[in-house]
Amino acid sequence: MHFLSPILETYLADNSQAEPELLQELTRETHLKVIQPRMLTGHFQGRVLSLLSKIIRPRTILEIGTYTGYSALCLAEGLPSDGVLHTIDVNPELERIQRKYFDLSGYGSQIIPHIGNALEIIPQMEQTFDLVFIDAEKKQYHRYLEAVLPKTKPGSVILSDNVLWSGKVVEPLDPKDKATKVLLDYNKILSEHPLLDTVLLPIRDGLTLSRVK
Repeated sequence: MHFLSPILETYLADNSQAEPELLQELTRETHLKVIQPRMLTGHFQGRVLSLLSKIIRPRTILEIGTYTGYSALCLAEGLPSDGVLHTIDVNPELERIQRKYFDLSGYGSQIIPHIGNALEIIPQMEQTFDLVFIDAEKKQYHRYLEAVLPKTKPGSVILSDNVLWSGKVVEPLDPKDKATKVLLDYNKILSEHPLLDTVLLPIRDGLTLSRVK
């Protein structure tokens, strides 16, 4: 399901901040060398993430789901000089391209990649995070939320990506479609959670902003 026409999507991008050249290069290399390039955050949503990070001014960021590093680089734009971004991905084969662009960006020393299961890595972290971006295995979203909430504080912001799931959340549910069922439950959990103020935005495939009370 397309929520906006391609013409309108192009207009939004054209009238938002230009995509940095380095991220354009990362997009090209991802399309050439990596499977499922549609997983890239992309120009418009990337600029949304960048601006939110600049507004929040997080000293510590946690990203669950690195892929080739596009969203991490966008979020890093809001870090102060002594800020740190931890990003977790399960796929070690993506490390080379991630590190290449992290270092080229100038944020290389501030971005700490972790390879492995986020649900095992997060409990071992001692940091409290000002900003969290969840964009990994959809069936685990509720477990990611449970894992990160103890690592936040009042005022921390949790972003959840792909929560509209190509419009499947408003279509008749296929009993075999476990991912959509999980996202339906997750969206309800976020909207009703006593510790969160939440708004779901129709940005790209759906982006939820939740503020910890």
